[in-house]
Amino acid sequence: MAKSRIIVDCDPGVDDAIALLLAFASPGEIEIVGITTVNGNVSLPLTTRNALRITAMAGRQDIPVYPGCSRPIILPGHPREPSVHGLDGLGDLGVADATHEAERQHAVDFIIDTVLREPGQITLCPIGPMTNIALALIKEPSIAGKIKAIVLMGGAVFSPGNTATDAEFNIWIDPHAAQVVLSSDIPITMFGLDVTRHATLTQERFERLERGSSPIMKTAIAMMRYYGSGDASLHDPCVTAFLIDPTLFKGVDAAIEVDCDPAGTYGRTRATPIENGAGKDRPTCHVITEVDDERLFQLIDQRLRLL
Repeated sequence: MAKSRIIVDCDPGVDDAIALLLAFASPGEIEIVGITTVNGNVSLPLTTRNALRITAMAGRQDIPVYPGCSRPIILPGHPREPSVHGLDGLGDLGVADATHEAERQHAVDFIIDTVLREPGQITLCPIGPMTNIALALIKEPSIAGKIKAIVLMGGAVFSPGNTATDAEFNIWIDPHAAQVVLSSDIPITMFGLDVTRHATLTQERFERLERGSSPIMKTAIAMMRYYGSGDASLHDPCVTAFLIDPTLFKGVDAAIEVDCDPAGTYGRTRATPIENGAGKDRPTCHVITEVDDERLFQLIDQRLRLL
């Protein structure tokens, strides 16, 4: 399988951090050309700070970080509540700050410029709210035909959400952005709660991971333990794992609509499976529904030990 050249659009967040570390540990399959940050698990200044902290921790200061959007496209955003990621977004462990700085170019412009410079070569990996991706598509519509693929974490198509509106968090933060992306007719693979709830942190899996002794491994485990006390599922690393070994997963094709009505089930993702001709007249995506979770955690364990 050819190496994937990707932009990771993220809101670190512990599971975002593990997704990034897994990518750093897989240079044979993944090349990160840039990291873009967005408001989500914590505020934009913190998600940007955390992306820099993670690249510094892994010795990957060569990967540029581009700050993006600090709020959703239309509505001002929801009041920030206590997070399973901690006040700082990385489990309040005192992860050292980076000595390098974020780029001055805005994330939206970086996405546009990179896709136009390398048409058909760049896969976008949004693992937070999709505000940056949507605004890039709105500002420069021509990139839709030049993006190789989008592999995203978000949604809850065939299962309940994890917010009060029965929506998944990333979609709930900015459903208008999600609707822009999911209606773009770009090849999309969706990792929603339908599958990520099966990527579960267990005591046995923690014990296996803890056999690794590197400082990075120990910090990653400490972050996951903090996070796992509130959310036992490693959502975002599923995206990275798919780029490394797509045989870990199975899914179905469906047309997706996002509820953007604040008076309705705001942020809920509704699916029309593509079968017997239904839904073929609308943009579709491949919705992942199954994972070989044992092999997934073996992969995470093996790769993180390489850092």
